[in-house]
Amino acid sequence: MVFPNLFSTRIKQLTPFVVGTIALLTIMPATLRAQRVRNTNSGDDNQPSFTEFKGVRIGTPAEEARKKLGNPRDKSDEQDFYIFNDTQAVQIYYDKGKMVSAISIDYMEGASAVPSCKEVLGTEAERKDDGSVYKMMRYPKAGYWVSYSRTAGNSPTITITIQKIVH
Repeated sequence: MVFPNLFSTRIKQLTPFVVGTIALLTIMPATLRAQRVRNTNSGDDNQPSFTEFKGVRIGTPAEEARKKLGNPRDKSDEQDFYIFNDTQAVQIYYDKGKMVSAISIDYMEGASAVPSCKEVLGTEAERKDDGSVYKMMRYPKAGYWVSYSRTAGNSPTITITIQKIVH
């Protein structure tokens, strides 16, 4: 159970965004994946640049993921919610087999080492007039899609979502 009065104002403001992200993820039948690796974008052999987060990958057992990431702020059989340095919110989703099936990372105001779209996707995304950005790329041979999203405004939230394509 989550008690909203225990969260900072910034987290309360992000709640609708996080809920929307969760809704999007439940609509799409797949699993997420995230990590920085060397970008090998070349034709049909494109590979996602993110395949893990802090050593946690798709397929990692829940127990191992929790050892690597520490105690979640909110924990359940379906997902864990972490906050790092009050600037990074991470959601780890688990499938029925208790394996990591999704990873979503939100970088909030004040976060350091926020990856750029180019670092995540291997290419830049077109910035809209309001400063927001959204780009999704499919990597069929790797079996993933990857998205990079930046909200509008002076204090944007950057969300990286990588999801395994399920046939």
